[in-house]
Amino acid sequence: MFYRIIRGDMRAGKLITLTTLLFVTAAAMLVSLSAILTVNLTGAIETLMMQAKTPHFLQMHSGELDRVRLKAFAEQNSKVEAYQVLEFVNVENARIVIGGKSLADNVQDNGFSTQSGKFDYLLGLDGKVITPADGELYVPIAYMKDGTAKAGDKAVIAGKELNVAGFLRDSQMNSLLASSKRFLVSEHDYTAIQSSGSTEYLIEFRLKDLSMLGDFKNDYTAAGLEAGGPTITYPLFKMLNAMSDGLMIAIILLVSLLVVAIAFMCIRFTLLATIERDTREIGVMKAIGLRVSDIKKLYLAKYAGIAALGCVLGYALSLVFRGMLLDNIRLYMGGNEKASLTLLLGLGGVVLVFLAVTGYVNGVLGRFRRISAAEAVRFGTVQDKSGGAKQLRLSANRLLNTNVFLGVKDVLARKSLYATMLAVIIIAAFVITVPRNLYNTISAKSFITYMGVGNSDLRLDIQQTDNVAAKAAEVAAFMEKDPSISRYAVLATESFTALREDGTEERLKIELGDHSIFPVKYAEGRAPAADHEIALSVMNAEELGKQPGDVIMLKTGAQTLELTVCGTYSDVTNGGKTAKAAFASQSADVMWSVIYAELEDKALVGSKAGEYADRFSFAKVSGVDEYVTKTFGSTISSVGTASRIAIVMMLLISVLVTVLFIRLLVAKDRYLIAVMKSLGFTDADLRVQYFARVAAVLVIGIVLGTALANTLGEGLSGALIRSFGAASFKFVVDPLAAYLLSPLLLAGTVLIATIIGTAGTGKITISGYIKE
Repeated sequence: MFYRIIRGDMRAGKLITLTTLLFVTAAAMLVSLSAILTVNLTGAIETLMMQAKTPHFLQMHSGELDRVRLKAFAEQNSKVEAYQVLEFVNVENARIVIGGKSLADNVQDNGFSTQSGKFDYLLGLDGKVITPADGELYVPIAYMKDGTAKAGDKAVIAGKELNVAGFLRDSQMNSLLASSKRFLVSEHDYTAIQSSGSTEYLIEFRLKDLSMLGDFKNDYTAAGLEAGGPTITYPLFKMLNAMSDGLMIAIILLVSLLVVAIAFMCIRFTLLATIERDTREIGVMKAIGLRVSDIKKLYLAKYAGIAALGCVLGYALSLVFRGMLLDNIRLYMGGNEKASLTLLLGLGGVVLVFLAVTGYVNGVLGRFRRISAAEAVRFGTVQDKSGGAKQLRLSANRLLNTNVFLGVKDVLARKSLYATMLAVIIIAAFVITVPRNLYNTISAKSFITYMGVGNSDLRLDIQQTDNVAAKAAEVAAFMEKDPSISRYAVLATESFTALREDGTEERLKIELGDHSIFPVKYAEGRAPAADHEIALSVMNAEELGKQPGDVIMLKTGAQTLELTVCGTYSDVTNGGKTAKAAFASQSADVMWSVIYAELEDKALVGSKAGEYADRFSFAKVSGVDEYVTKTFGSTISSVGTASRIAIVMMLLISVLVTVLFIRLLVAKDRYLIAVMKSLGFTDADLRVQYFARVAAVLVIGIVLGTALANTLGEGLSGALIRSFGAASFKFVVDPLAAYLLSPLLLAGTVLIATIIGTAGTGKITISGYIKE
């Protein structure tokens, strides 16, 4: 009997059944996708780093190397499991040509190495350690993704011809956020190339236990070993690998949680609509003695069936879409050894959605106890007892059209009824706006200032070359005479040793120069202006336990400097551990130098970048817009994809919610509609009233949703970005999109849905619904 009743009920309410099914399907799909993508990303990173045996501690170094001293340190340190020094030959990008295309405008530091002997292996796309033959070149996978190279291309490296035999995954330098890229060649070819570039050393350690990493870093610094370059550790390698896809997954997770919330609200809508439609039948069943629990079973069985089907469909769709969303993860990091676990966790997420839906339905069905059998049989609907807006009288209205006035008054009179739709509109506006604002922020030129990089037009990097300081001075002298340059700044990085209060030491890479010309974003405080001031990156400040106002001691040779911390800033470059100071250079040994320049005419950025690249072949030259795109391109693309998914999902949900809500109102207001028709109101008048109701809710919902997006949304996004090393986060908002186009898109979608929803008012007749 239950089956026949439920089947008949579903046939009678096809729209309600289909809408509920769609909401449960969307919620189950997004929850399952979030679980699958999260586990796949973490699992793929773990698998890649395990297969490659990523070093736990890496010290990059340019200059003289005392291998004997390093070996003695490694052998005597009880924390070390394995140790090696790899060579990495940096070749000027202009001397690297692949498939007839030069890498002269590439923003990465490109170098060549041989396969490692102990750990830090470079892997093929099959996850196997590559052993290149003479004449073969294996190219970083990022250059396959952006179309720079393809298998079979001829490559010319400093005059030597090689053949692109394939592509490699590098657990250290996969990410575009890693400023260097390694090409793999044979020992023979490496020897031939070595004299064409500058050699950088990768001093690498694997520890017996990763928990020893902090103590080991102190040991390395205290020993005064080579440190002529960035220091990067295992956790930072994981963060760099996770950042691009991690942001996309975080957005999908946020959207999935909000869609689940909307799904519950919409299930409440469908239940209220069903109860409105079936009020008379419910009253009859209560009148003949059926218990509330028995009546609830009928509806609970129906919604449990819909929830089960929706969860199955949602899980199936998550398996369909996961391939598209996992493509980038699989390309850069390979497969996940825990693939079966991801499917189980996705299924677990779907089961949670099913249990939550059925539990929520059971709670909403408690309304049956409040239905009076006599009222239900007499009126055929649940009678509203709302009494708001009594002070608004039509006779006193002088501003609004009569139909608009009645629509607005109804919203104020039945606030609790409209509260659910208002919540849905707020969430829709929030979800449409936040991912878009995040996308605009990280794709904006100014975002680099969160990464410790000044906002300028041109950026020149001088490193992996002799006499860095002299060459930087040569570029500066040319810029001084260049009328197209409005201002420039030369910043030189040198290495110092910071003394902690406990007596231990920390190696600091300090950028010296005038930091007021092209400032970065400061989380606290300001840029250093005087000789006795220093600003620390957020990671360095946390590591050293310093904040603005504290004093820090620096050792440089036999001299000790006492500096006051004046500010902290974001930085994910050079291992996230940098500092900025304004005092004069303490050494002729500059590790690298960066020159920023601003042009009088922004249209000249491209031509000027080319001119400076041709004139100063030792410098890596790029327009800052290009630098952002090529450094954060993968991250920007991932967040853009998540943003578009969020917009489409919210618009579809808004349509379904609005149609369902208007149908609920029409069903609830059948008696009132019949009365108004008897008073002379036309179907067009009634539609205007419903439009006024929806418009009132829309205006309030969009305003509140947009306000929340720029406050709570900015806070949530900031917390996410801070986990990747960027502090003091603020949205870069596109006013046209955020405050005009997005609200209009949402409003237009909802109002079109209102037209569809009010179609049923014409079927309500005076004689059919006015009772004596």
